Amino acid sequence: MQGKVEICGINTASLRVLSPEQMTQLLRRSRQGDQAARQELVEGNLRLVLSVIQRFDKRGESPDDLFQVGCIGLLKAISNFDPDKCVRFSTYGVPMIAGEIRRYLRDNSVIRVSRSLRDVAYQVLQCKETLIKKLGRDPSYAELSDALHIPESEISNALDAICSPVSLYDPIYCDGGDPLTIMDQVRDPKSTEGNWMEHITLREGFGHLPSREKEILTMRFYDGCTQTDVAKSMHISQAQVSRLEKGAISALRRYVCVREC
Repeated sequence: MQGKVEICGINTASLRVLSPEQMTQLLRRSRQGDQAARQELVEGNLRLVLSVIQRFDKRGESPDDLFQVGCIGLLKAISNFDPDKCVRFSTYGVPMIAGEIRRYLRDNSVIRVSRSLRDVAYQVLQCKETLIKKLGRDPSYAELSDALHIPESEISNALDAICSPVSLYDPIYCDGGDPLTIMDQVRDPKSTEGNWMEHITLREGFGHLPSREKEILTMRFYDGCTQTDVAKSMHISQAQVSRLEKGAISALRRYVCVREC
């Protein structure tokens, strides 16, 4: 069948829709324990579940999984809804279904993110969809901030928090040869030329220090000794250790400055 879309083995094109009168009658029967009526309610409101999961289609989750979770929310809505209240079932059911999906996404995320941050992210995404329809383009962070009265930095942090993690070896470009991965674009700050030169300069400067200053700096910054430990080991006072250490560090700084100029 052309245009046929299946979720969890269900042909979404053939889903039935219940009239308001049918909904009211079935809800009353369901509250009295009629399981057949409950089944009809579920089948008649699957389109409602589909409309809700479309809000979450960019989260990287399987539509089948979201649909099943949404059906759990639908069952809870059917069990708790009172047909005698002057409220449409969809008005009550949509928040229940969406809330169940949000809990699923929060509890099954690879990276744990606080609930408050996720709530902000979902508010931003909903606002973004509204502004796209209104503006005909993606809104800026400033426009989202004005609409939600939330700082731009908080919006940025919230959206970053719900992004799905990616592998460093995921390909980002391929022209027919070996693909270019994220790892290829990551720079190791320890391997930059500037840091290598700085390391060499410090090593040369260290070599120009007197032997006692070398020993003090080695014990303090390589062995992790305190000034008291150094003083006991070298049989001098802690004040002398402090003075010699400061002098050695100043000498290294002067040496590095001279080499860089």
